[in-house]
Amino acid sequence: MIRSAVIMAGGLGSRMRRNDETATLEASQVAAADAGVKGMIPIKRPFLDYVLSALADAGITDVLLVIGPAHDAVRQYFTDEAPPRRVRLRFAVQPAPIGTANAVTVAADALGEASFLVLNADNYYPVNAFRDLAAHDGAGVVAFDRDALVRDGNIDAERVRAFAVLDVGLDGLLHGIIEKPGDAFDLTSASAQWVGMNLWAVTPAIVDACRRVPLSSRGEYELPEAVALALREGVPVRAVRQRAPVLDLSRRTDIASVVERLSSVDPHP
Repeated sequence: MIRSAVIMAGGLGSRMRRNDETATLEASQVAAADAGVKGMIPIKRPFLDYVLSALADAGITDVLLVIGPAHDAVRQYFTDEAPPRRVRLRFAVQPAPIGTANAVTVAADALGEASFLVLNADNYYPVNAFRDLAAHDGAGVVAFDRDALVRDGNIDAERVRAFAVLDVGLDGLLHGIIEKPGDAFDLTSASAQWVGMNLWAVTPAIVDACRRVPLSSRGEYELPEAVALALREGVPVRAVRQRAPVLDLSRRTDIASVVERLSSVDPHP
């Protein structure tokens, strides 16, 4: 069983930084949004407290938070103000926000050869997704049912185009990835049923692919493209199907819905 997780929190938060007059925010939420540090958006407590608590509920005991060079406030909060009690939290600095595959290699340099979970800092995933993905040591991805994401979460159907569509075989393995499918893809088709929300189980073979993956069209080193490279080279990647919602906190207009949906959750990281 995998006991370690890596939270990718080193990005610039460009979408969250954008002013949106339709979003009604408290002053503390505006300040965190202006800084672009999405994991520190206050719900009742910083959003990352909820993520860490869910990881602890799933049996994860060791968490590495990949942050940017200017994210001292994140380190101070979790080191001095409110250190977690149920997980051991460490930090690694991603020198530049050049993609999720690069964040994985930064994490692997700190964690060594063991497998670990990888997740976004701006998504709240169900505990069962963590638990089921961590049940085996091999490479894996959680495949979320498109209809459940839209029906039960805060993600509308069109936003799915910003994520990855996963080709999941009858054998339970990942066969391919369509990253950010765009307008040309029919999201109502059966081939678009399973969606990737950047929740992975990463092995040394996937880390190796992350070190070799070329720059994407966006000018970044992308984890889904690294996994696709590993697939082409014969690395098996398990697909863990989940019919459950994920809360997305990538824009200012997401904050109110996330606050509402987490209002009954009392995090104990």
